[in-house]
Amino acid sequence: MYTSFAEVYDQLMDNVNYERWADFYAEMLHANGVGVGEKVCECACGTGGLTLPLVRRGFQMTGVDLSQEMLWIAAQKARKMGLGLPFIQQDMRKLHLHRQMDAVLATCDGVNYLLTDEDVCAFFRAAYAAMRPGGVLIFDVSTPWKLENVLGNEMIVEDREDVTYMWQNSFNPKKGICEMALCFFLREKDGRYRRIDEEQKQRAHTREQLTALLHGCGFTDVHVYGNSRMESPRDKEQRWHFTARRSE
Repeated sequence: MYTSFAEVYDQLMDNVNYERWADFYAEMLHANGVGVGEKVCECACGTGGLTLPLVRRGFQMTGVDLSQEMLWIAAQKARKMGLGLPFIQQDMRKLHLHRQMDAVLATCDGVNYLLTDEDVCAFFRAAYAAMRPGGVLIFDVSTPWKLENVLGNEMIVEDREDVTYMWQNSFNPKKGICEMALCFFLREKDGRYRRIDEEQKQRAHTREQLTALLHGCGFTDVHVYGNSRMESPRDKEQRWHFTARRSE
């Protein structure tokens, strides 16, 4: 995933308010005792859409992603801003850092891409080991309601000046898996189009499943919030935010 797609990712995510999202992550970090100047690792950081705003809010960020292409774009953006933060290519299930973090994040559906309980637990255990005692894990997921009823069995098409894409989704309620087939046509400088195909899968994790897995991996003080607010989730919520603490 996210190989050739990396070069058009930021264009297609230009409607996402990363500054507002970063404000909410900063609020959750501060509420869990992680202040300005402390060390935060963001897993599934992509092209740094959240990483860089969090740097501007005073956190010592490390970005981790499986896609080298996404990390290269993130690093270029950081250099243009005069920032020299580390970006590391790693599988979040095997997260291993040279220093302990005060917090570990998994943003923008990173946990949805972990398709089995074993994969989720591998990430939770790795995150637990990567942070100091008392550190906090914070992550967000697209909810089962969103994956089934918003993305579901839908076809999304958009025609822009330099890129046209078709996004076909198929949701399997028995497996709780949303399969996504994406096809992009990029306009080249000579006016011709280049095609990029991408296939992705996301799992519809329930609150109960994720909470139980967090406890099973040693985390305590687990909380679940609604989309961009530190309140209990509402019905038909599209995104949940989880916080969980490593024991002292």
